[in-house]
Amino acid sequence: MNFRNFFKTNAFLILAFLLVFLAGWQAGYAGFQFSLKFNPPGITIENKAPRNQTVDFSLMWEVIERINADYLFRPVDGAKLLYGAVSGMIQALGDPYTSFLDPTQNQEFADGLSGVYEGIGAEIGIREDQLIIVAPLDGSPAKSAGLRAGDKLLEIDGGNTTGITVTAAVAKIRGEAGTTVKLKLQRGTAASYEVTITRAQIKVESVSWEDKGNGLVLIELTRFGDGTTDEWDSAIAQIKSQVKDVKGVVLDLRSNPGGYLQAAVYIASEFLKDGAVVLQEDSRGDRATLSVQATKGNHALAGKKLVILIDGGSASASEILAGALSERAGATLVGEKSFGKGTVQDAVDFQDGSGLHLTVAKWLTPKGVWVHDKGIEPDYKVELTDADLNAGKDPQLQKALEILR
Repeated sequence: MNFRNFFKTNAFLILAFLLVFLAGWQAGYAGFQFSLKFNPPGITIENKAPRNQTVDFSLMWEVIERINADYLFRPVDGAKLLYGAVSGMIQALGDPYTSFLDPTQNQEFADGLSGVYEGIGAEIGIREDQLIIVAPLDGSPAKSAGLRAGDKLLEIDGGNTTGITVTAAVAKIRGEAGTTVKLKLQRGTAASYEVTITRAQIKVESVSWEDKGNGLVLIELTRFGDGTTDEWDSAIAQIKSQVKDVKGVVLDLRSNPGGYLQAAVYIASEFLKDGAVVLQEDSRGDRATLSVQATKGNHALAGKKLVILIDGGSASASEILAGALSERAGATLVGEKSFGKGTVQDAVDFQDGSGLHLTVAKWLTPKGVWVHDKGIEPDYKVELTDADLNAGKDPQLQKALEILR
């Protein structure tokens, strides 16, 4: 089937598909209403906040017809053109956390949350329009290569990263195990440098723990993924059976880029017995409270002295957990200011395997604080320097243990 016939035959389906992306599946959050008009195709969008507007889609069809008639390198892949159109629409929102993922990208994202994928093992984000390393994962090629939370990502394989999305950057960095990728990075105001990293299969457990003696336990949480709550339950069961009298806990959320909000609520519930964990505020300003829920450990750590380690790589769900436990469980925060991501994305998967991550709400701490673009300041600011890492020292952990003792 040629390009013109593809679009003529499927024009209604394509337009309907675009409508679904715009708001059909999430109308309850955004308050959009649609009225379809033909000849030329158009959409009247009634957005109850902030204003009404009419969008004439005839321009899109005119461009499609011109491509079909005059483009030099025909035939064009219709699906690729459609994905590009949708991606452009999403980018026009100007929100770095709302993204459209084609089927390959969507599968890679799912693999990342499951803890198994091929790449360098680093979470990528955007701060002040600059791609940065949010967090290199422990045991990953990125960590071994010396990447640090907050490093600016200037180039990927020689290509400038200015203006590209997080999704596009991740797609360029990930690849088959055994292949390499060259990154140009900058740390702070120091001179930029290049590093070549060999990709590998990344398989990272999200929960680990260690008995630090004298009733003190260190729990490290590296992400909030598919299996995190099960791993958490297993760790709590082990702690209960192996540490007879837990007096204090260090919860390490450093370089944890986040993940599922519900996983953060569940883990917070181990330290609390009732009440709010996090608030969600939608586009209308309406708030909903996500409260403490039952845990398999039966709130085993409620009432225990608690110190939480955070840094610039602690983002999103990590900040939800740190904020809730700081305000409601008396947790002491040690380390450096967290990343500052205070929005919630709903993820939907479509039949072709593609997906949409759409920002639908703010999240706020139980006291109503929005940390977006500000981060959470620690109670005790303790830096972890390159010299510390090279010497095998961890002054942040040492400070946490000192507080508990």
